[in-house]
Amino acid sequence: MSLLDAPALASDDTAATSTTTPTTAAATDSSIGNSLPDLVCFAHLHWDFVWQRPQHLLSRFAKHTRVFYVEEPCTHFDDLQMKPWMEVKEREAGKLKVVVAHLPGGLSEAAADKIQSELLTNYFKQENIHDFVAWYYSPMFLAKSRHLKPFLTIYDCMDELANFKGAHPELRSREQELFKQAQLVFTGGQSLYEAKTKQHHSAHAFPSSIDKAHFGQARTNLTEPADQKDIAHPRVGFFGVVDERLDIELLGQLATAHPEWQFVIIGPVVKIDPASLPQSKNIHYLGGKDYKELPTYLHGWDVATLLFADNESTKFISPTKTPEYLAAGKPVVSTPIRDVVRPYGELGLVHIAADADAFGKAISLALDEADDAAWLQRVDAYLATISWDQTWQGMVGLMQAELQKVAAR
Repeated sequence: MSLLDAPALASDDTAATSTTTPTTAAATDSSIGNSLPDLVCFAHLHWDFVWQRPQHLLSRFAKHTRVFYVEEPCTHFDDLQMKPWMEVKEREAGKLKVVVAHLPGGLSEAAADKIQSELLTNYFKQENIHDFVAWYYSPMFLAKSRHLKPFLTIYDCMDELANFKGAHPELRSREQELFKQAQLVFTGGQSLYEAKTKQHHSAHAFPSSIDKAHFGQARTNLTEPADQKDIAHPRVGFFGVVDERLDIELLGQLATAHPEWQFVIIGPVVKIDPASLPQSKNIHYLGGKDYKELPTYLHGWDVATLLFADNESTKFISPTKTPEYLAAGKPVVSTPIRDVVRPYGELGLVHIAADADAFGKAISLALDEADDAAWLQRVDAYLATISWDQTWQGMVGLMQAELQKVAAR
């Protein structure tokens, strides 16, 4: 069945999309007519780690076509003689397959890439994958996939990975190679779009979006999670991956200056030493939580925060948690991240503060904003203009236009 002939996804949105996001007209024009091929995604993020942009988008594709999600390999450093093999895990009611190569330890990078290339070739034959869409989140996967011949190549650039801690030295050069191969480049934020549109002729901004119904549950009467229910109020919360992007110095300063506030930090600690995190009686590290649980935690917060540091890794981020916090009805305070300042700060939906003193004052103001009906009305008016359904449909429209070009050759 053609994707364009499929029923539209349910959505509670009625307003037009942002001017930086393509319209969905092409996604609903059945005159294009071509069915969507298999989609093979190459991602540096584990499917089962944190539910974010790839999961939101690819779970929607999986309703209409076969989706294969190829992760980074699992290397068995304790077994140098094992025979390489491919693990396949079914997700999304079996409609999406997570594909992971298992490799022995002790291999050079080149040898590991070669083995993965061979495993992928064999797997493609096994699954009869021929005319497919290659969807990249990391250019580093070119080393094990450039021999494949996709019908269409898409680079969904959700972060400036080259700026992250521990980035591969060849990441920038591989990205340039991917630019030459890709027909479409999507970006996870406006700042990334402004950078990538200078490097690719068909770059399109698709900023972080929102599942409003999911996070809107936080506005209802939910039961407090056991590990949060005994924490005193006011509660100032943050959820997300705890890594080099989190401003741990700012967190420590705020906790010291405001012992009357309780800081709740939710998320796995990655790439930084947990011992480097500030320790205080009013800071509570609750660890990673399932996506389904997040509204129950948000429900019990008084203020939500974006405690991001000002460094290379945050220069182009577009935090998905911004609209998620707002959908939960929580006042938000953020450091001056460009894609938060524009549009959320400029619209008066999020407080922006650059240092500990200003951040503390902004939290005080936000605590008084929780019952501000006018502010919440402005929040809901903005959130009515965005959704992951709209983002997905806009991407599909661009993809179908490219597929039509390929079919016409």
